[in-house]
Amino acid sequence: MIPNILSIAGSDPSGGAGIQADIKAISANGGYAMAVITGLTAQNTRGVQAVDMIPPAMIRAQIAALRDDIRIDAVKIGMLGDAATVAVVAEALDGLDVPVVLDPVMVAKGGDRLLAAEAVNALRDLLLPRATVLTPNLPEAADLLGTTPAKTLEEMAAHGQRLREFGCIAVLVKGGHLSDSDATDVLITAKGSQRFAAPRAATRNTHGTGCTLSSALAAHLGAGHALAEATQRAKSYISAAIAAADHLTVGRGHGPIHHFYSLDGGTA
Repeated sequence: MIPNILSIAGSDPSGGAGIQADIKAISANGGYAMAVITGLTAQNTRGVQAVDMIPPAMIRAQIAALRDDIRIDAVKIGMLGDAATVAVVAEALDGLDVPVVLDPVMVAKGGDRLLAAEAVNALRDLLLPRATVLTPNLPEAADLLGTTPAKTLEEMAAHGQRLREFGCIAVLVKGGHLSDSDATDVLITAKGSQRFAAPRAATRNTHGTGCTLSSALAAHLGAGHALAEATQRAKSYISAAIAAADHLTVGRGHGPIHHFYSLDGGTA
């Protein structure tokens, strides 16, 4: 069965992150991608120039239309922007019993804030309890906890354990911001923590890595894989896509990763 995966996120016209990256990642990982757009951005590889949020009623209508007609096997949630959008997404997903991967998109790679500071509490209260897996990077985990970013794998695990107290089943803390030779993510569940490591690729083209990893994870959860197996598959995919990023020539800033590296000679 090809799983139907719903991404709820913002649009990135450069194609490297957001809904566009989600559709690519879900497709590359064997899923059928659907997309509910929460916001429009004007951005490129050098930064975000403008953001315009979709009215909450339209977000609700998009989700309702899909739920009325199409089987949904997993959901990935990305950029939500403000508290009103957080609330309407939580309401519109009520009663949908499928895996939910929540990527708490807060700040773009160039430093532009994509979640209003006053919306952080709404995210914690309304969506973290609905998440099967929360996938924060180090600054996002710290922002949600009101602390400073982790500097070690042990601190990452501790932050993940604290985030689980908000109600999510599992937390995958992404270690891309560390400077270790390996890029290591830490999965925290009720059973403890597990590390997923891969060699760090020497490239500046990492635009959309968070969107891509969470979408790949949703695709594998929607296909029925257990959490640890789905995480390993998503980690292997994102690592290869980053390693192949320099095959592309997109923009003059932080370029995108290569979502379809397997079609480019079959290797990273």
